Amino acid sequence: MAHLIFFTGPMNCGKSTLALQTDFTETQAGRDGRVFTRNDRAGSATISSRIGLERAAIEVTDELDFWQYVIRELTQGRRVDYLICDEAHFYAPQHIDQLARIVDELQLDVYCFAILTDFRTALFPATRRLVELCDRMELLQVRPRCWCGEPATHNARTVNGVMVTEGSQVVVGDVVPSDAQVAYEVLCRRHHRRRVTAATAGVTLNPEPLPFE
Repeated sequence: MAHLIFFTGPMNCGKSTLALQTDFTETQAGRDGRVFTRNDRAGSATISSRIGLERAAIEVTDELDFWQYVIRELTQGRRVDYLICDEAHFYAPQHIDQLARIVDELQLDVYCFAILTDFRTALFPATRRLVELCDRMELLQVRPRCWCGEPATHNARTVNGVMVTEGSQVVVGDVVPSDAQVAYEVLCRRHHRRRVTAATAGVTLNPEPLPFE
């Protein structure tokens, strides 16, 4: 039987890397799929990983209907065995319903990759629907770390290095240091609750070596 599988974890835990690896593994088995994404940090119609992997993908828009897309592909004689859906937290809830219908009625595997909660620790509408409908939810085993060294579980949004808890739910950014005003940082629950980021804690993640002679 086909399955709707939801892979999740905080930012920087390798979701896009696993999405690309899953697509590679499936194609090596002779299967033909489609790769989707939305609001990737690398730009439109691209799925990218922070370790350097990247490939073209189909950009998901509010107007896209997954069911109609797959039916059109199949009726035109194109093979579709599975769907890879990266950045699925940015999808609309109706997209998730369409993906569940594809699994149930067309027996195609659907792999969704998304963070579970936003910078306020609230569920995204799409991830809430994924939790409600998925056959299986898997937490990625690669765990990023908070600046304190504890496993990071929460995504924090920062503006000029200061953590914020108000604003639009969707603002594209990255955890890689840059000159951008808005950025993201992964924190443990304790420091997310206290709003203590690496910058506000005065912590350097690349300390100078101890002066041993």
